[in-house]
Amino acid sequence: MSAINLPLKVFSQSHLSFGTSIKKGKPQAQVFILGEWSEAAIHELVSERAQSWQSEALDKKTKEFTHFSGAEGPVWILAKRASADSKSSHFGFGEESEHAWYRDQAGSLLNQFKSYDLSEVSMTFLSTSEEQERAVILGLNMAAYNYKSAFQKEPFKDFAKIHLSKKIESKTLQEIEAASLAVNSARHLVNLPPNMLNPKSFSEMAKKYFTGKSAVKVDVWNKARLEKEKMGLLLGVGQGSPTPPCLVHIAYRPTKSLQQKPIAIVGKGITFDSGGLDIKPSSGMRLMKKDMGGAAATLAMAMWAQASKYPRAVDFYLALAENSVDGFAMRPSDVLIARNGMHVEIHNTDAEGRLVLADALDVAVTRKGKDEPEIVLNFATLTGACKVALGSDIAGLFSNDDELAEEIHSAGITTGDLNWRLPLFQKYTAGFSSNFADMVNATDGFGGAITAALFLEKFVRQKPWAHLDIYAWTDKAQGGLSSAGGNGQPVQAMIEFLKSKA
Repeated sequence: MSAINLPLKVFSQSHLSFGTSIKKGKPQAQVFILGEWSEAAIHELVSERAQSWQSEALDKKTKEFTHFSGAEGPVWILAKRASADSKSSHFGFGEESEHAWYRDQAGSLLNQFKSYDLSEVSMTFLSTSEEQERAVILGLNMAAYNYKSAFQKEPFKDFAKIHLSKKIESKTLQEIEAASLAVNSARHLVNLPPNMLNPKSFSEMAKKYFTGKSAVKVDVWNKARLEKEKMGLLLGVGQGSPTPPCLVHIAYRPTKSLQQKPIAIVGKGITFDSGGLDIKPSSGMRLMKKDMGGAAATLAMAMWAQASKYPRAVDFYLALAENSVDGFAMRPSDVLIARNGMHVEIHNTDAEGRLVLADALDVAVTRKGKDEPEIVLNFATLTGACKVALGSDIAGLFSNDDELAEEIHSAGITTGDLNWRLPLFQKYTAGFSSNFADMVNATDGFGGAITAALFLEKFVRQKPWAHLDIYAWTDKAQGGLSSAGGNGQPVQAMIEFLKSKA
């Protein structure tokens, strides 16, 4: 299959056409973003713009999100109430962050602009901070992505031109553009159907995207190279598919790199997961095109690093395979040999994600000299058990390093791209016992998210490591996500985290 072109104009902020304010006196749609809660300011905006019969009703109850059709056109007023102190907020985790609120409220506006068929919108910032303004513009950029529009010749041609009340510095806009590029690219990759995205086309796409771009080198390990590297786990998962597995290594080395060891990021890239011979029921297979959500986020982070000129070296690894069913597919009771030499008995062919990650993690942690990583992260749509425990909006976080875990948790709270730490409870490793190998690949019973993480921990060689078990999907439109589909998890949190490590 030939490479798929990422429609990159979809992911930049430029299609929203931000500009200066519309001239006074021209009928227009108006949005007012308040930097702090003020009933007086809201009342004043309503009294000046609402029609007389509306004002009394609107003044009776002041809301964070106020909308009405005024004499000169539709009006929206956004103002966040101060969060009340709560003993049950889990130190802020249970409260929506300021960034997340402004991002999602602004993102929710875009579909309303479309329903009014607006050609121009005036957006006024009143006493807002730069961070609030960044969140608003990011939310608009995220909401502008739509999978169907991505393949049209003129995507977003019907979207309104947004006139801002103040000039946003070009550097700030570029930073927001890099972030929205990453989030929306991860979403788009997850949305691609499995007959278009497989290990071969995914690897070709990654290589094509970075061709000619500075500071990046892409190396694709094909089946022959995987065999040479003795990556029996990755090979075993992909042996039932007509499209062979591969490992994509994206080395980001900025010209003026900080004198720090690289960070390594590994993503699970199962482009479709049938479950293998332990086949999933049809209901469990419906969304399995998203089983490469970890690799999508990893590639997106590489795109962000290059676009934002991130000052620190990072290695990105995409462990790509398709878990298919045929006469060559791995079987329960097969014993596969990992790159690190461990013998793994296949107890469940549907526990394949940890296998491809395990071999890729070993590649990452065994780099030597100046390429030896200081920190290793991995992203994966690894277990349904994690969604049962935390739902679809909160990633499960596992780490062998308390400080690293706290930094990632904090980044999630700040960005509203949430994660919650779960324990690496070592007693559960007893379930990996095998009479025929060093360990089995899966255990029976409860605690599936924990045991999956414990399996991965066996392959990180005591490096500081964190694993994010993500869902990578939203079942409905919400906030900056204007449609169901890939949600870009955990890209926003990881951008915040990487910025803190530079």
